[in-house]
Amino acid sequence: MEDKIQYISLDELKPFPGHPFQIRDDEAMRDTVDSIKEYGVLVPAIVRPCEGGGYEIVSGHRRKYASELAGLKTMPVIVRELDRDAATVVMVDSNLQRENILPSERAAAYKMKLEALKRQGERNDLTSAQVVPKLTAREKVAEDAGVNRMEVTRYIRLTELQPELQRMVDEKKIAITPAVEISYLKPEEQKLLVDTIESEQATPSLSQAQRMKKLSQSGELNDDTMLGIMMEQKKPDKMDITIPAEVLQKYFPRSYTPQKMQETIIKLLEGWQRKRQQNLQR
Repeated sequence: MEDKIQYISLDELKPFPGHPFQIRDDEAMRDTVDSIKEYGVLVPAIVRPCEGGGYEIVSGHRRKYASELAGLKTMPVIVRELDRDAATVVMVDSNLQRENILPSERAAAYKMKLEALKRQGERNDLTSAQVVPKLTAREKVAEDAGVNRMEVTRYIRLTELQPELQRMVDEKKIAITPAVEISYLKPEEQKLLVDTIESEQATPSLSQAQRMKKLSQSGELNDDTMLGIMMEQKKPDKMDITIPAEVLQKYFPRSYTPQKMQETIIKLLEGWQRKRQQNLQR
């Protein structure tokens, strides 16, 4: 009976509380709508009964939305009797297989699953058997996601960021590594950082984020110290260019030492740069 497919009204299907994955009106959604219009919903959603009536979607939020856009009134579902924690695990696992998941979505999903597994492990009923005994809850989350335990920990730290900073991570304005360090700042310090980022039009590097974290822990992070760190110019990536000696020697007399070659090359480059600037101004 668990795998019996039923057609249920879209009006009876409710979203999963705290569902961390966004539903986007993008090209993939348009393709899904077109497919549903032509073939219908091919993969049933998974739902669980609600105490007050109707059903809670465990897996299939995008399919329901696409069905609404396609003009359908019902969609195929499989009804399963799942408690909140078991439903959370299924919801996260079914969505983490998707492509283009934002860092904030992955972070919230890892945290939800970790907390659900911990609660299952603390109980003595049958649901606790779903957690492999030899693995900790965090190791289980990592194993199921195909990542290491440290990566799970790092992503979960992102849930401690203020919403504005989470958006910057999603938009790739702040890399995940410095974002993890920033997550240790107090909420009011994070809000101050958002203001500083906007005023300076710059985001912190890993080194800058680490120093802010250290100052926060010692109680020394304030407007002035944060601004001082953020006003520093980031060091450019080191760039070494090696030209083989046999290549250079074709262009210089044998009497030229390496130091003399370098001085000559720099003078020639300076002349080339001046000429370029003159041409640009014409």
